[in-house]
Amino acid sequence: MRRNRTTPEVNAGSMADIAFLLLIFFLVTTTIDTDRGISIRLPPMPEENQPENDIRIKERNVMKVLVNANDQLLVNGELLNVKDLKRRTKEFIDNPRRDPNLSESPTKAVISLKNDRGTSYNIYITVHNELKAAYNELRDAKAKADFGKPFEKLNEAQQNIIKDYYRQVISEAEPENVGGA
Repeated sequence: MRRNRTTPEVNAGSMADIAFLLLIFFLVTTTIDTDRGISIRLPPMPEENQPENDIRIKERNVMKVLVNANDQLLVNGELLNVKDLKRRTKEFIDNPRRDPNLSESPTKAVISLKNDRGTSYNIYITVHNELKAAYNELRDAKAKADFGKPFEKLNEAQQNIIKDYYRQVISEAEPENVGGA
C-alpha cells in the first residue's frame, strides 16, 4: 500500500504580520539626519494691543556691519577684512580707551548686521561666527577677571552676571540688494 506523501507547507499567513512588525521596528529605531540651521533666538511677538516701543539708541552705540554682494565687509562705512572683525567688535563693545566714537558701555553696545541678497552663505556664517566669538572672548576674559575661572566653568548665576554685562545684541536687518562696494 502506497501512501500519498505530501510535503508539509509553511503557513505564510503570519509572514505579512512579521514583515509589517519588522518594518515598524526599523522605522521607529532609525534616526533620520535632519539639516540644522543657525540657532538664533528671536524676540517674542508683540501682543496685538501693545503699543510699539520707541527705542532710541545713540548712534555711537551702534556698530554697523554690512556685507555686500561681492562678500566685502564694511564696518561703519570702512572696508574691513573679515579676520579683523572680531578684534574690531571687541574694541567697539568694550571701548577700553574711552573713544567717543565707540560704544558708551558694553551694556549699550548694539551690532547691526545687514547682508545683501547676493552675499554668499560662507561669508554670512563667517561674519556671524566672528561676532559671536568676540562676545565669547569678552565674556571669558571678564569671568577670569571677576571670578578667576573661564566662563564655561562658572555656575549659572555667575554666568548670568557676565551675560548681563556683555549682552549679545546683534540686530539683523532683512537682506536686500545693496550692490557692490
